[in-house]
Parts: sequence; structure tokens; C-alpha cells
Amino acid sequence: MLDHGAAPPVDETAPRKTSALGAISRRKPVEQLVAEGGQGEGGNLRRSLSMWQLTMISIGATLGTGIFVVLGDAVPKAGPAVTIAFVIAGLTALFSALSYAELAGSIPVAGSSYSYAYATMGELVAWVCGWCLVLEYGVSVAAVAVGWGEYLNELLDGTIGVTIPDVLSSAPGEGGIINLPGLIVVMLAMVFLLGGARESAVVNTIMVVVKIAALVLFCAIGFMGFKSGNYKDFMPLGTAGVSAAGASLFFSYIGFDAASTAGEEAKNPKRDLPRAIMLSLIIVTALYVLVAAVAVGAWNWKQFDGSEATLAAIMNDVTGQTFWGTLLAAGAVISIASVVLTVLYGQTRVLFAMSRDGLVPKAFAKVSAKTGTPRVNTVIVSVFCGALASVIPLGKLVDATSIGTLFAFGLVNIAVIVLRYTRPDMPRTFKVAFGPVFPVLGFLFCAYNMFSLDAVTWVVFGCWMAAGLVFYFLYGMRRSRLASGPALAETPAEK
Repeated sequence: MLDHGAAPPVDETAPRKTSALGAISRRKPVEQLVAEGGQGEGGNLRRSLSMWQLTMISIGATLGTGIFVVLGDAVPKAGPAVTIAFVIAGLTALFSALSYAELAGSIPVAGSSYSYAYATMGELVAWVCGWCLVLEYGVSVAAVAVGWGEYLNELLDGTIGVTIPDVLSSAPGEGGIINLPGLIVVMLAMVFLLGGARESAVVNTIMVVVKIAALVLFCAIGFMGFKSGNYKDFMPLGTAGVSAAGASLFFSYIGFDAASTAGEEAKNPKRDLPRAIMLSLIIVTALYVLVAAVAVGAWNWKQFDGSEATLAAIMNDVTGQTFWGTLLAAGAVISIASVVLTVLYGQTRVLFAMSRDGLVPKAFAKVSAKTGTPRVNTVIVSVFCGALASVIPLGKLVDATSIGTLFAFGLVNIAVIVLRYTRPDMPRTFKVAFGPVFPVLGFLFCAYNMFSLDAVTWVVFGCWMAAGLVFYFLYGMRRSRLASGPALAETPAEK
């Protein structure tokens, strides 16, 4: 006999209907994020990276343009106090690195801070974070590629006595038509990445060893020209100058989180990711402060204004010969290319995770069964970054990258606190000390550096975020797997 008053059976596999507020606040469970690790459209990513290779990825993504090129822009702002500016930027990175290390050990997936935000603060915040990562990784690839061209010209001039003319090596508005070297280095990185993650990691490790050797060589030779009098007027433009330089120099630390984007290709991600992140940041910070101190000791701070290939020029000045500067330029060409390689890698893996969640087109999640790499993703991102590098000046790219990165890092610090509250018993292979103190400090440092950037950078950032929100509400919110798939999402009301 039928019971007409009984409720119909619930289909647990049916999509859940949610309001707009529920949609933007839905969270993806940590267990689901981890379970989907490595899975792509048509193939899977391969776990082949060791702790050493992960560390080299982070160093490779961090150590490069910031010290070889951006130093010349930062010293005129801060004077000899640029060393303090590096420390300020380094502290900002350190507190955020601690938060990254905790989350990377708990949620070892490819999406980095995007995935951490998805698990803790909801889909809209995750999208905003992912959109900032596109600004961090994608635009910084272009910025680094622009800096690579400056040292390539220095190398060509010192070896064969010719340089690429400005019309082919400068962006429009800076005396050129196209920055051809910037485009070329991005295309070369694309070729390596298409070969596979393990093969790219081997190439990157070789490049990292070369770049560290080049910086150690600079310190040894630059110290011979050290003049203590160059430190007499230590802070000529006051604390405002140091703050402005610190905000710009934060660009130098972008990339230490690159290891977290390799969470689905690491052999032992829960153990190795936190170690790789912290170790890489320690090595990079020590090198930055040492190189900056030697550079300012060798040159009066006013000499840095308008200089290109600064470190090579200092070596030429100290020795009175072009050989050493040319040798450093060769090291810089190799080392900056490694930044392009590893940051481009990070960008493709973030978009891979976003695509798997349905927030960007499926093409970004397609994996080649032969190489275990997202090939279509890699080509699209490379063409986009190469186009940016070929037409936009370095300074504009640096500040835009910094503000996007600072915003994403700020969200990571908040995510640690939220996950501590919502999932206190979840296993953590690394835990930030002193409760919420360090994550709060990390957030405050990020906010401080963001507000030290100029108004134009904020306008660019606002336009970028507006475009991202339009894309999310018109495409991502409706296509999200949590909207169309089984009811697996967590919402704040359910907790």
C-alpha cells in the first residue's frame, strides 16, 4: 500500500541547487582536493619530483630578475638602506612562507593558494585568489623575460661586440616595436616544459647552480671595490623611500611558493613541500642581502639610477675589464631563464587545478598521456606571457605582479587561521608556531606593502579584479563542478 504522505526518496547523486550566496561560499572538502590529485582530462600528472628538486624549483622561480635587474630600480628609492628594504620584503615573505608550508603539508595539491582558499573560505574567494595567481605567475613571467633581454645584450656586447637594436629589444613606448628576446625566452621555456616535469626539473637544477655561482662570484669581486663612504648617507629619502623600495623588492621574492604548485607531482608532498618552501626562502634571502650590501658598497647609490644590467656594470667598473661583467651576464642569462621556466610551470599548474574544478575552460586540464604534462595549457599560457613580455615595459609589470602576489599571500595567511578553526584535528606535517600570531603578522605585512604601492598600480589591480569577477559570474560560477556535480561541497551553514 502506498503512503501518499511520505517524502520521495532523495537522489544523493543529483546536483544540489543553491542560491547565489550559497554558490559563492561553497567550499571544496580537503579530502576531495587530495583525492583528485594528479587527475586531468585524458591523463594524469606523474609523481617524479624529490625534495631537492622541489627546493630548486622554488629557488629557480625566486632567484633571478629581482637581484639582477630590479636592484637598479630599488636603490634610487631607498639609497644604501636598500638592504633594509630587502629585509622588510623578506619578512613579508617569511611569515607568508610559514603559512604556505603548513597548508602545503596539509593540502598537497597543484592549485597552491587557490586550492587552500577553496577549502577554507569558499569558491568566490578561491577564484579571486586564483585570479591573483594569474597576475603573480603569468605577468611575472613576462617581467622576468623583459629583464632577460637586458643581460642578453650585455653578453652579446661583451662577446661578439654587437647588441640587438632597441627597435627589436624594447617595448613600444621605450624606443622599440617589440621585445624579441623576451618572447624568445618564454618560447624556449615552453619547449622544455612540454618535455615533462622531471626533465624540466633537471634543467632547472643545473640553471640554479649556475646562478648561485654567478652571484657568489659577484660578491667576491664586488667586495674588492667596497667603499665604506658609500654608506655614509644611509637613508637619503627617509622611511618612505625604504617602504617604496620594499614594496617593489617584494617582486624579488615572488616564486618561493612555486614548490606548492608541484604538490601533485612530488614523490612525498606532505613531507617535502614544507621543507622545500622554507629552505628555498632562507637561501634566497641570504643571497639577496649579501649581494645588495656589496653592490651599494661598490657604487654610490646615485649611480644606480637608470642603470641596466647593474651587477655586470659594477663588476666591469671594479675590475676595469669587461671580461668579468660578461661572465656574470652569461650567468644572468642562464639564471633568469630558469625563473621563466619555473614560474611558467607554476602558472600552468594553477590553471590546471582551476580547470579541473570547472572555473576555467577544460582545455587547461587536458594532460598528455605520453608526457604527463598539460600540453594545451602550457602552449596557451606561454603564448600569452610571451605576448606580454614583447610589448609591456618592465616597471609596469613588476608593480602589477607585486600587488597581485601580496593579495594572494594575504589570503593564505587567513586560510591558515580558518583551517585551524574549522579542522583543528586534521594531520599537519608542519605547523606555524605561536598560534595565529605569525599568520596575522604575515597578513599585516602584506597589507602594509600593498598600500606602499602607487595609485596607478592600484587602478591596474582594480581593473584586473573587475575583469576576473565578470568572468567568474558569467562563466565560473555556473560551470563549477561543485555546482553541476554531486553534493560534495561544504558550506558554512553545514559546519
